[in-house]
Amino acid sequence: MSKVQEMYKTIAADDFPDTIALEFGDSRISYRRRSWNIGGEQRGLRYGENPDQPAALYEAVEGYPSIDGVRCKGPGQGLVSSLKEEQMLQAGKHPGKTNLTDVDNGINILQYLHARPAALIIKHNNPCGAAWSGAGIADALSKAYWSDRIAAFGGTVVVNRPLNLAAADLISSSYYEVVAAPDFEQGVLAIIKKRKNLRILRIPGLAGLEQFSSIPFLDIKSLCDGGLVLQRGFSDRIRSVQDFLPARAEKDGKVIEARTPTPAETEDLLFAWAVESGVSSNSVIFAKDGATVGIGTGEQDRVGCVELTIHKACTKYKDMLVFRECGKSLYEVRKDAAVNDRSAALLADAEAAAAAARGGLKASVLVSDGFFPFRDGVDLALEQGVTAIAQPGGSLRDGEVIAAVNEASPPVAMVFTGQRSFRH
Repeated sequence: MSKVQEMYKTIAADDFPDTIALEFGDSRISYRRRSWNIGGEQRGLRYGENPDQPAALYEAVEGYPSIDGVRCKGPGQGLVSSLKEEQMLQAGKHPGKTNLTDVDNGINILQYLHARPAALIIKHNNPCGAAWSGAGIADALSKAYWSDRIAAFGGTVVVNRPLNLAAADLISSSYYEVVAAPDFEQGVLAIIKKRKNLRILRIPGLAGLEQFSSIPFLDIKSLCDGGLVLQRGFSDRIRSVQDFLPARAEKDGKVIEARTPTPAETEDLLFAWAVESGVSSNSVIFAKDGATVGIGTGEQDRVGCVELTIHKACTKYKDMLVFRECGKSLYEVRKDAAVNDRSAALLADAEAAAAAARGGLKASVLVSDGFFPFRDGVDLALEQGVTAIAQPGGSLRDGEVIAAVNEASPPVAMVFTGQRSFRH
């Protein structure tokens, strides 16, 4: 066991070159390998996705790629790739690849949520909880945490406003790997630095993501045969509630259209669609009152994704109820219930409350990163009390899907995004 534990403390051999360059048409983009002096040791990434995978981080230093005449991000626009030692307010040890890519995906989502204080908890490069709030960053972080308390353990917190004392208390009460914020108000660092293994990053650019979101980036993916796939990075076309399209299609020779969402429903759809940009496809998101209620990621079929997300939401809702009551997880209470009457009663109450609230999904909205090929996924969502849905549209069965929401009592709203949001 000691050898297994030791591998996580080891820095993998780093034999990557100091510089690399990419010839992109008439342009040449140059990159430099990043390293940091932490604890007196000058090294780059600790390791890659696993401890036995050497890895290196590179920052663009010269040249800009251009796609369709539009210049992509390049030198001087780095956030994670430009991190300096003085921004690592508490490093503990050199970062690993997943620490930084989780922060990066947090930024990827937050660039579309700049209008309000927003907080994300990222786990395995997917958000497990997300929220925005006009009441401030601590309220957003609390909502994100309670979206999925179980998965938040060991996650990465990324926020778009300076962390205040209330948010610091929330962070110090749980275990996280990384916290990234544009700044930290007075007294905050003294609180969260008590978590000695917590990596604390100050990234000022998190406060200015409105401009960041307007510039595309060159997305490079490597194939296992050594080849490359290049694409222009995803850009969310839904930047305001006015950008949604009416859900309209032809069915049985007639044009049918879904109900228009209320202002509150549209705001939640706008929020959830922004979060969707950072979720591995095939995925759906349930959201309510500016917070995620259930996030389904990486499933092979859409109706199965909806079904699993409903199950997850119900489980997390019951966990929230019992943890708030007794400080134990749902799984601990289930085990205790076999021999403890109080735990059995608590579990029964939680199960009844979760059933009544449909796992918190009642009166929520749903977004889907791809269209619904059949109405089955929509019918499942309607059974949970969803009141509005946003999806790309474009299915041959759009008419059947719209009919499903129109048949609900009362009718459920639906809009099209006119854009798919797959992330592979």
